Amino acid sequence: MTRKEHDFIGELELPDDIYYGVQTYRALNNFKMTGHRFKDYPLFVKAFAQVKKAAAKANAEVGVLDKDKAKALCGAADKVIKGQYADQFVVDMIQGGAGTSTNMNMNEVLVNVALEGMKHKKGEYQYLHPNDHANLGQSTNDTYPSSIKVASVYYLTDLKKALEDLKEALKKRAKEFKDIIKMGRTELEDAVPTTLGNTFNAFASFIDSDIDHVDKACKLMTVLNLGATAIGTGINCHPDYSKAVIKHLTEITGVKFSNAKDLIAATQDTADYVTVSATLRTLAVHLCKIANDLRLMNSGPRCGLGEIDLPKMQPGSSIMPGKVNPVIPEVTLEACYQVMGNDLTITLCAERGEFELNAVEPGIAYALFNSLNLITNAVITVNKYAVAGLKPRTEDCLKSVLNSVGIVTAFNPYLGYEKSASIAKEALQTGKAVGDICLERGYMSKDQIKKLLEPKNMLNPRMTQKREG
Repeated sequence: MTRKEHDFIGELELPDDIYYGVQTYRALNNFKMTGHRFKDYPLFVKAFAQVKKAAAKANAEVGVLDKDKAKALCGAADKVIKGQYADQFVVDMIQGGAGTSTNMNMNEVLVNVALEGMKHKKGEYQYLHPNDHANLGQSTNDTYPSSIKVASVYYLTDLKKALEDLKEALKKRAKEFKDIIKMGRTELEDAVPTTLGNTFNAFASFIDSDIDHVDKACKLMTVLNLGATAIGTGINCHPDYSKAVIKHLTEITGVKFSNAKDLIAATQDTADYVTVSATLRTLAVHLCKIANDLRLMNSGPRCGLGEIDLPKMQPGSSIMPGKVNPVIPEVTLEACYQVMGNDLTITLCAERGEFELNAVEPGIAYALFNSLNLITNAVITVNKYAVAGLKPRTEDCLKSVLNSVGIVTAFNPYLGYEKSASIAKEALQTGKAVGDICLERGYMSKDQIKKLLEPKNMLNPRMTQKREG
């Protein structure tokens, strides 16, 4: 069965089982870019439905929308918020028109669901109309960016929870590993001793700073431009609507939203998305650092550093039996590189705004939501499948310290730079241990060397010792 719908371009015959209408149907045929549709981002669908519900309530409150129509629209929005009719949100995420197709996809679905609730047929828009009622007092140019921001708050909230879990896991491992001495390295060369606990505590500090940045990013996403309509002047909008819609959206979501002080500026400015993306990029840099260090510390198991054992997740080769690859750090790196690439896309799209609107905001939404999904999954994955299950190789860590030329730095305060450098040179040439060379030369006694090389003495700051010559 089919039904006929029209817009100002003309009339189309649509399958009667679909809840979207003629404008969505045109967009479905016009935009075949990514293969990723509106429905693939359920938090975005939820956020958009919440914005539309708030709009219906606000319009009823200020007296421009019949209360029965508002109730029907709110009922339809509630169903969408709960996840019903998800398969009806079909437009491609990247589209021309600054998001108009996404806005109309939501308007048409809500109206047709509401019409059925009112005992009418889909497409009988004389009773409830996608533009006149679902879009009353609104424009794509305020509902679309506001919905992006509402969804971003949800994504960032999930990300913060994942980061807090990772930070706590890293702090736990730092405490467990506080007495495991290992070799510190700078520029991939032996430096001075540290502990595995210090390494993981530093990782936890990285993540702690990222949590602060995510909090600030989330705050940016709570400032909206609802009531701006087309360009920020509020044309076709009741004077009291803007304040009312923010009030209702805050009640619906449980998140404190506010409207921008300058709606004209807010409608054309997409720089807040750049700031959020920069936060994700910085987190990606930290995650790459952590993932790569885990990968290097795990290298071996016999011919690499071999300081930790990552959980064995899957066979690592189709030809080399027994090989296990560090697949979790590797997939984390790949996800982070995608986030970094998306950051450039978001920056370029934000730069593309002309005059009173940014026409390529859908490109921002697509890249931003993908980054939020990727980085959250990366945080969860590295925590669950790497940090939580890794094991230290305590003896191997200590052995690498004692065999390292780098520990000659510990002799510096007692012997001076020249003698210490001479010991290092001989150690490199002969393969002898630093302590043995020091003993052979009579610089220190065996007990002095043993005490000096105790982990607690190598790891703590101390004053330069008085020495002769």
